[in-house]
Order: sequence, then C-alpha cells, then structure tokens
Amino acid sequence: MVDDGASEGAGYADGYLVAVPQKNREAYREMASKASAVFREYGALRVVEAWGDDVPDGKITDYRRAVKAEDGEAVVYSFVEWPSKAVRDKAWTKIMDDERMKPDPDNMPFDGKRMIYGGFSPIVDG
Repeated sequence: MVDDGASEGAGYADGYLVAVPQKNREAYREMASKASAVFREYGALRVVEAWGDDVPDGKITDYRRAVKAEDGEAVVYSFVEWPSKAVRDKAWTKIMDDERMKPDPDNMPFDGKRMIYGGFSPIVDG
C-alpha cells in the first residue's frame, strides 16, 4: 500500500498492527500516505504499510486474533524505520503535536482501540 523511503540500516523501528474494514482500504491508504510524509519530515528513514492478503488462522493465536479482526476486515502490518531511538524519541513529540496528525473521529478508517504498536531495536539487519 505504502512504501516511502529506503532502508538504510535502521537503528530503531516502530511496528503496528491494525484491523481495517475492506471497504476502507483506499481511505486507509490515503491516511497512511499523509502520515508517512509527516514521519519522514521528522526524520523517519522509511514507512511501510502492508495490506494483509495471506494471513492464516493459527491454532492458538494469529494476526487476526491479535487485533480482534472481524468479518470483512483485513490486517494491516506497518513499520517505520528510524536512524536511532534518540531520533525517534525527539521526533515523536513533534509528530503528535503536528496538526496534520490530529485524528478526525468522524472519518477514521479503522478502530484505533484495536491497534497494537511498539518500538524495536534491531538484532539482525541484513
């Protein structure tokens, strides 16, 4: 859906999982493209938003269960690569204060309460 930037040996990554109604695919892609520009402006090296098309059900847990995906929803797997955690931490406050990142509760293409996210330090990059 979105692959903005180039991998340059990231020193830190933020990862996200979210369930998005199939009917909102284009609205989500548009929102993700706008957010990507903001992340890159504040120092992100790369932003990837990937629409799930081969997300099997597991026996105990899986991506769909993790985000409580309902019928008619796809799982979106996303990550943002940063040069370092310090760059990400410095950028994060600016990103959250940026007016372009303010959500419009009447036009959200997904349920943010079911988003899973976290920050990760690479242990293999190659």
